[in-house]
Amino acid sequence: MKIIDVIFALICGRVVGFVVSDFLEELKVSTTAGQDIIIWLAFPLLALVCLWIANAIGRKFLFVFQVAKHILVGTFATVIDLKLFEILLAGIFLTNPLISKSISFLFSTTLKYIGNKYWTFKKHEKEGMHKEIAQFFLIMLVGLAIDVSVFYCATKIIGPQFGISIIIWTKLSVIFAALVAAIWNFTGDKFIVFKK
Repeated sequence: MKIIDVIFALICGRVVGFVVSDFLEELKVSTTAGQDIIIWLAFPLLALVCLWIANAIGRKFLFVFQVAKHILVGTFATVIDLKLFEILLAGIFLTNPLISKSISFLFSTTLKYIGNKYWTFKKHEKEGMHKEIAQFFLIMLVGLAIDVSVFYCATKIIGPQFGISIIIWTKLSVIFAALVAAIWNFTGDKFIVFKK
């Protein structure tokens, strides 16, 4: 593994730990200082170990390492999606959740494009860039439709379940929508946009 792999895995793990801490706080689950330290350390180390295992398997089956990197890029972008969505929704002009979700999705998708192009699939060629960008935007638009549709169904049609508060349900809906769209995104990225 390269040093960039280690650094990005640690950053992604830390970001996930941040979201877990945020969820625990909103659920009114109090944690001790020791538990907070475990959360701060465990997720980065877990991400690093998982990426190391994927790297070892990826020596024989490259797509495994690509999937692991794609997951890390997607996880990082999903947290940005979630936090930007919250910031936009709390704003004065963007109180509509569908507009806020669309903007946060577009921003996080841009991060995914950059991370997956240069890190996951290591495609640095400039040749055919116009075609690649067109393919990317087509994949992104389909991903946006999937993401927003799943979010809409989860929040407006299904609604909060299992006694979960609307705030937590909305956050979980953002994450679930991103996961469903991620399946489409990886397939499109690997076999259409960044195919070598």
